[in-house]
Amino acid sequence: MAEVVLEKVTKVYENGFQAVTDLDLNIEDGEFLVLVGPSGCGKSTALRMIAGLEEISGGEMRIGDRVVNDVESKDRDIAMVFQNYALYPHMTVYDNIGFALKLAKTPKAELDQRVREAAKILELDDYLDRKPGQLSGGQRQRVAMGRAIVRQPAAFLMDEPLSNLDAKLRVQMRAEIAKLQRELGVTTFYVTHDQVEAMTMGDRVAVIKDGFLQQVDTPQNLYDHPENIFVAAFIGSPSMNLYEATVTGSTMQLGSHSIELGHVPAGVAAREGQTVVVGIRPEDMDDANLVDGDTHGHVITATASLVESLGAEIMVHFEIDARAVDAGDPDVLEELSDEEVADAVARFNPRSGARAGETISAVIDIERLHFFDLETGLALR
Repeated sequence: MAEVVLEKVTKVYENGFQAVTDLDLNIEDGEFLVLVGPSGCGKSTALRMIAGLEEISGGEMRIGDRVVNDVESKDRDIAMVFQNYALYPHMTVYDNIGFALKLAKTPKAELDQRVREAAKILELDDYLDRKPGQLSGGQRQRVAMGRAIVRQPAAFLMDEPLSNLDAKLRVQMRAEIAKLQRELGVTTFYVTHDQVEAMTMGDRVAVIKDGFLQQVDTPQNLYDHPENIFVAAFIGSPSMNLYEATVTGSTMQLGSHSIELGHVPAGVAAREGQTVVVGIRPEDMDDANLVDGDTHGHVITATASLVESLGAEIMVHFEIDARAVDAGDPDVLEELSDEEVADAVARFNPRSGARAGETISAVIDIERLHFFDLETGLALR
């Protein structure tokens, strides 16, 4: 096991495209760190540079105590797990798992022991004589994991390993991978575009956009304390509602709605009367009819356009007469107009009687509002 450190790592291609800029990451010994971001943000490029499959244009990279900028991939003591499994179709599961050991001329007895130990951990004992074509997607991914485990590397690198699996199997496999990593204690760098995957698996999560690192923190801190609008909207599902608003004294004007605030952050108070961005997570709104206590001054009234029942909760979609703010996620098609009307979604208790086409009253948890600077997109604390 080893620490993996990236200091000001940059990647510029021959055509001048800069895929990664000044990336600083410290993946601690035994840590599971997830790098998450939208398509084309540079996350896979970062992983490939750690693996030695892409040359580094600038900066320094260390695995353990060794600078590996110019070290060949095969000599970096890392093991990769790919999204397409990269298994040899003509080989059995046993031979696929043990292939790297065979190339390294590992003694036959040791090879057999390590392959069978990995197969036991991954519950593949009964499949060792089968070929990949006879396995399910989840079983193939386990074989790919087994091939990484037997090498006993300093670090695992995983590039969207679950993206080819169906939804139910993805949930199962992400739990299995997280559990396995904790049991083995191997330093792991995991790349995904799925923020739910990132939040449920990582000890820490790093968010990247357009080749620039946005924030690195624990999943809960990313959710509770996003550093900017992009992180705020990217982390959380459904995404945070973002609107232009003004705050005067302890009152926030959100379209035609006046919301009474309790504590006003100093960064917001300093911009009194100016336009700021307010973020409201769907789960921080609920049906006012179900909330005990005084909700006066904390309620938005609107007509529900769509109600999605999910059993444990319902998603209520409605319009609000405020200007929406683009969070900058290229994977999300933002249909923003000059009109002061924007879509909103709230996560209501399933006991709510909300119906599409009817008036709803959504009470806002004012203690959990997020504020950002309109120009820079940075959080206002």
